[in-house]
Amino acid sequence: MLNWKLIDFNDFTPQGLYDVLKVRTDVFVVEQTCPYPELDNKDQISKHFCGYDAHGNLLAYTRILPPGISYKEASIGRVLVAQSARDKKYGKILMTLSIQITQHLYPKADVKIGAQCYLEQFYTSLGFNKTSEPYLEDGIPHIEMVLTKSSV
Repeated sequence: MLNWKLIDFNDFTPQGLYDVLKVRTDVFVVEQTCPYPELDNKDQISKHFCGYDAHGNLLAYTRILPPGISYKEASIGRVLVAQSARDKKYGKILMTLSIQITQHLYPKADVKIGAQCYLEQFYTSLGFNKTSEPYLEDGIPHIEMVLTKSSV
C-alpha cells in the first residue's frame, strides 16, 4: 500500500524534489535510454502526484498539468512506477487516482495524454481514446489519447 500525496511545486522539500527528479531520470532517461530535456519549465505550474512506500521511497508518480500548458486540455504526464515496484500493480491505481484528481482540479476540461504506443490498451481500459496516428517522441513511438468528460 502506498501513501499518496498531491504536492505543489513550491511545497516540495529539497529532498522531495530531488527524489522526483531522480526517479524520473532513472525511468525515462536511463532505463528507456532516452536522452531528452527532463527539465521543461512545466514542473513549476503542475501538481505532482506521488506514491510513497512505508519507508518514504517514491515508487509511483504523475505530473498533472492545467489546460493550455501541454495541450488545450488538462494533461497527465511523466507517468511512472519505479522499476522495483512494477510487480505490485500500482500503475492502474496511480492513473485512476490521477484521473480523479485532474477531473476535480479541472472539471470543465478533457484530459489528454501522450502515451507510449505499447500502453494503448492500458489507457483505453481507463477510458482514453486514441486521437492520433503513432509518432516518435524522443525515439519512442507514442500516440495522443483523450479522456472526454462525456466518457466518464
